[in-house]
Amino acid sequence: MKRREFLKSGAMITAGTFLSCPRGRVGAEENPLDMVIVEQGEPRPMVAGALDALGGMSRFIQRGDRVVIKANISWDRVPAQAANTNPDVVAETVKLCFEAGARQVKLFDNTLNEPRRCYRRSGIEAAAKAEGADVEHIFERKFVETAFPDGELVRSWPVYKDVLDADKFINLPIAKHHSIGGVSLGMKNLMGVIGGNRGTFHRDFDIKIADLNNRIRPVLTILDAYRMLIRNGPSGGNLADVRLQKTLVAGIDPIAVDSYGVTLFDDTPVQKGFLINGEKRGLGTIDFGFLRVKTVTMAN
Repeated sequence: MKRREFLKSGAMITAGTFLSCPRGRVGAEENPLDMVIVEQGEPRPMVAGALDALGGMSRFIQRGDRVVIKANISWDRVPAQAANTNPDVVAETVKLCFEAGARQVKLFDNTLNEPRRCYRRSGIEAAAKAEGADVEHIFERKFVETAFPDGELVRSWPVYKDVLDADKFINLPIAKHHSIGGVSLGMKNLMGVIGGNRGTFHRDFDIKIADLNNRIRPVLTILDAYRMLIRNGPSGGNLADVRLQKTLVAGIDPIAVDSYGVTLFDDTPVQKGFLINGEKRGLGTIDFGFLRVKTVTMAN
């Protein structure tokens, strides 16, 4: 289903299933939404509106939870360049986690540029700390060799210990172009919690990225498409490659969220091998028209 077809359909059909992080479980409610698309707002109100429509952050985070939020902080870029998650999206997510009763919220990323510059210039470090999050630089000693029992090609890989120990894991990617997979969305964003020679993931990418997402499952995915890097990703740098989209997608089905994200690039999910493989693994559905979905348009 293409984006324009979805918008015409006004789809809100059947309820989907809940996905859990390594130690977390989402409490169900009667006929909850699976996915919310928010358009034409500013980042913090868009996050708040999406979570309100999904039933509130307390649907995902319970009192006393230790939460890990995986934003994209990989590049030495400012927010206007759209290579990293918008800092206001991160800050509002942190705030809502604490309001739901989280006792700790951690953020980190295995960056591709120099970490201190990435954390600072992205604006994420300051924004997340202002809301009480623990923002940590990666320590190599905290990567733990981890079995991937259901992996097709990846049978074992170093995973950051804090992810494995978390009660809840929230994925907070940005929607952008990528030279390998065509796009970088939620599934690709999880590469920031693994160590080792990550470059080998680019060989047989569609299978290996599905292996990774089969092992590490977010309780919630919030896709930041406020600004989109539409060319020369994943690092970008030229403002001419950035489109102001003013869209945010939040949901419990990571395949559906990424599938909608693909449509923002005027592409179709069924052409993306990583989504096809993820669906085959039971991680979610490409055809988000069969989920309970709501579109919210905010006043500017």
